[in-house]
Amino acid sequence: MNHLISITKSDGTHQLFEEEKLKSSLKRVGASDEVIEEILEEIGKTMHDGMTTNEIYGHAFVLLKKHSHHVAVKYSIRRALIELGPDGFPFEKFVSRVFQSWGYQTITDQTVLGKCISHEVDVVGWNKDKLIMAEAKFHNEFGMKSDSKVALYINARREDLAETFFDYGGIKRKISEFWLVTNTKFTDQAIIYGECNHLHMLGWNYPVQGNLHEIIEKNALHPVTCITGLNHQQKKDLVGRNIVTCSDLIRQPQILESIGIKNADAEKIVNEAKLIIKVAK
Repeated sequence: MNHLISITKSDGTHQLFEEEKLKSSLKRVGASDEVIEEILEEIGKTMHDGMTTNEIYGHAFVLLKKHSHHVAVKYSIRRALIELGPDGFPFEKFVSRVFQSWGYQTITDQTVLGKCISHEVDVVGWNKDKLIMAEAKFHNEFGMKSDSKVALYINARREDLAETFFDYGGIKRKISEFWLVTNTKFTDQAIIYGECNHLHMLGWNYPVQGNLHEIIEKNALHPVTCITGLNHQQKKDLVGRNIVTCSDLIRQPQILESIGIKNADAEKIVNEAKLIIKVAK
């Protein structure tokens, strides 16, 4: 494959195509070495200057789907997160699931009073040891990143709430941690500022270890929007009924009947959800 081809990223910038990045992403979702080599060879035949990352992804997804439907779905997790939109409310529920997987009880959409003003907090989580609050910053395009202005704002909110005592979980206490969680990426400046101020930040590829992508894989938090057997409206209807992940659907399969999916069709959808999670293990 020609390694001097310039590709267009989702934010409009250009960079040289890196075959290893594509190979790593395919390997991470469970594609065999033989399948990876075949995909790289086929994509190499169509590569041209200016080709977009979306075009490369789309081609890889189609080729991967021919070999393994469910590995292909796993490859599409990042896009499935964006499909939770267009607004950020479903992503708040998803972030809530992340903290639940870490042993927290959670509640979303809270208004809390700080030292100076009240604040709308997306997610509050608690256990016997900690009380946490989180801002869920959702972007509906890959090229959009959470920048330093977002990090500055969240840190200011944390400072205003730092000395307030709250009674979540029946224990009167201060916030232990304030989190900024995004479904895409952080800018370099946002990361520098966050690390300097010890702000807890979680994004698609940040931190290097324990980022959002890895957490989804490790804790079987694949968005219900990964399921290809559902159309857009059905996915929207499920999320509206608080079915945000494939695991949610597996635990409550009867919910499918409420959106008009019954009998064999419902069984097929649930089986796909199970297979998506199984592939991740």
